Amino acid sequence: MIFGLFRKRNHNQIIVVRQYDVLTSMARQPGFYTDYDVPDTVMGRFELLSVVMILFFRRTRSSETSGQELAQEIVDAFFEDIDYSIRELGIGDNSVPKRMKKLAGMFYGRLESYAAAMDGNDRTALAVALQRNIYPKAGEGAPPMTGLADWMMTAEAHLAGVTETEIATGSATLPQPSQIDDAVPHAGKDAP
Repeated sequence: MIFGLFRKRNHNQIIVVRQYDVLTSMARQPGFYTDYDVPDTVMGRFELLSVVMILFFRRTRSSETSGQELAQEIVDAFFEDIDYSIRELGIGDNSVPKRMKKLAGMFYGRLESYAAAMDGNDRTALAVALQRNIYPKAGEGAPPMTGLADWMMTAEAHLAGVTETEIATGSATLPQPSQIDDAVPHAGKDAP
C-alpha cells in the first residue's frame, strides 16, 4: 500500500516540474523589475517568486484534493530551490537551516498579510504590505507598489478562471505584467 503513494508522487513530479517552471518563469519577467519597481536583487526575486507562489497557493485552496497536493509539492519545490540557491551563494551548511527557517517564516507571514488584503479586495492595503516587505528599510521613501498590487488582483481573477484540469495537469498560467497596464487605470510605474 505504501508503494502506491510513492508511484503517485513520481507521477505528480512531472506535473509539479511543469507548473513550477511556469510559475518561476513568470517571476522572472523583466516587467516586474522595470515597470513595477521590484528590485532585481536576490531578495527582490525572492519577494516576487513568493507573490507568484502565494497566488497559486490561494487558487488551489479551493481545488480538489489532488490540486491541493500539487500545490503543496510546488511549495516544497520552491523551498528546495531556495535551499539550493542559498548554498550556491556560499552560505555555510551550518547557517542554512537558520536562514531557511527565517525565509519560511517570511513566506507564510506574507501569505497571511497579502491574503487579508486580497480577501478584503483592498488594493491599497495590498500595496502597503508589498511596499513594507519589498522595501523593509526604505520606509516612506520606498516606491509605491500599486502596479504590483494591481497585477496581483488581476492575476488572482485570472487564476479563478483556471480549470481544475489545468491545475491537475500543471498548465495554469498567469497574465503577463504588460497585459494589465492598459486594463487597470493606475497600474505601472507612472501610477500616482
